[in-house]
Amino acid sequence: MTQTDPRLAEIADLIEFKAGGQYGLAAINQRQHALQAAWLAERMGCPESLIAAALLHDIGHMVHDLGDNPAEAGVDDQHEALGYEYLAGMFGPDVTEPVRLHVAAKRYLCAKEPDYFAKLSPDSVLSLSLQGGPMSPEEIAEFEAVPQYREAVQLRRFDEQAKVKGLETPPAAHFMQYVERSILPT
Repeated sequence: MTQTDPRLAEIADLIEFKAGGQYGLAAINQRQHALQAAWLAERMGCPESLIAAALLHDIGHMVHDLGDNPAEAGVDDQHEALGYEYLAGMFGPDVTEPVRLHVAAKRYLCAKEPDYFAKLSPDSVLSLSLQGGPMSPEEIAEFEAVPQYREAVQLRRFDEQAKVKGLETPPAAHFMQYVERSILPT
């Protein structure tokens, strides 16, 4: 696989040209959020697939036309499902399942950890109400039955931490190596 793979070029273009919009209510943009999440995963020594998932977890925001902050308008953009659909033909479950489940992981953590809700940013609190609130015991059991649920929870933790204004990270090109090594052959 080479950097000329059109799928890789398309992903790089999305990150470079479609991720400049505001990230919810945070003082950073979508690209900075993605880079910070990937950098956190890399610094923790996560598997390459989870670093790729961290970079791509909000790609659903980049493939819809609902604006920068649909939650503010009371709309759940279901970016996790859009991102999953976009990535499903290109990556295996090690990448796609954490992306698909990162919103569910927020709901899971709110149900499992009493202090987690207090750590949420204002935009995460707003979107949580649109996404169904904390999970029920039945939803917890269903979530924990998915093989990649732990990776989704870890990705969620990166997601919450990746909102630091002015944080210097490596550029997107640095993280594309993980995407390239995780992408399925054509």
